[in-house]
Formats: sequence, structure tokens, C-alpha cells
Amino acid sequence: MKSFVALAALAASAFAQRIQIGVPANLAEIQPGSNITVEVDRPNSLTGSTEVALAIGLFPCGGVKGATSCSSMDVSQVLGNVVYNGPYNPQYATDAPSKPPHQNFSVTVPSTFQSGQVSLGVAHFSLVGAGQSPLYEFVNVTLVVP
Repeated sequence: MKSFVALAALAASAFAQRIQIGVPANLAEIQPGSNITVEVDRPNSLTGSTEVALAIGLFPCGGVKGATSCSSMDVSQVLGNVVYNGPYNPQYATDAPSKPPHQNFSVTVPSTFQSGQVSLGVAHFSLVGAGQSPLYEFVNVTLVVP
């Protein structure tokens, strides 16, 4: 029984550390060659964590043979064109105190992207808890090139 409680506590602390893509919204339109802001939120938690790194990628789903949309293929671990790779240091915004700790990244949409859906993926790596357990996660949203 004690091991079950410990496992449940570990799972809860890991879940509390999960990131979210705050901006852009799912199915937002983007233009090839333009700069977009990607806001990566990390809700606050009582469990301590150390941020290690973040990678952001854009993957054109229509560029895969037979695929017509991101939902017709597995994009749950695909970064595609890496547009950011480096440190992640989420902070509260003084002008928006209701927002969770977050960091904004300005990234460039490759000019070669054609009309269709694009997966915006974020890979996140951190160390969680007193034992500094490694936590890797991947989140994504689908964007549209008109």
C-alpha cells in the first residue's frame, strides 16, 4: 500500500509540472516566412523543479506522403524543423498576474511551408522533486498555413 501511495504522489508531482502551449491557439493561421510568438506555460506547483531545456519545432503535415492533415498521422513526438533549442526559464508576468509562469519565444515559420496543416511541437526536459527525477514531455498544437 505504501508503494502505491508513493507512486501516486510521484505521478501527481510529475503531472503538476506539465507545460502547455498558451499561444498560438490550436488551428491558428500562420504565414510562411513570418515570425510568430510561442508562449510556453508551466503552471506553478508546490513540487520543486529545475528547468533544463526546451525545443520548439514546426512540422508540415501535408509534406508526408498520403497525409492530408495532422490528425491523419502521429505527430505526438515529431519536432520537424527545429526553430528553437535552448534554455527555458518561465516567469510570472508583472503586467498579467493571472497568467501562470511562462516564457515567450519568437520563432520564424520556414518560408518553404505550403498551404495545409502544421504541427507546432514543444519538447521539454526538467528535473523534478527532491530526488531530481528526470521528466521529459512533448506537447503540440495544429496550425494552419492558408
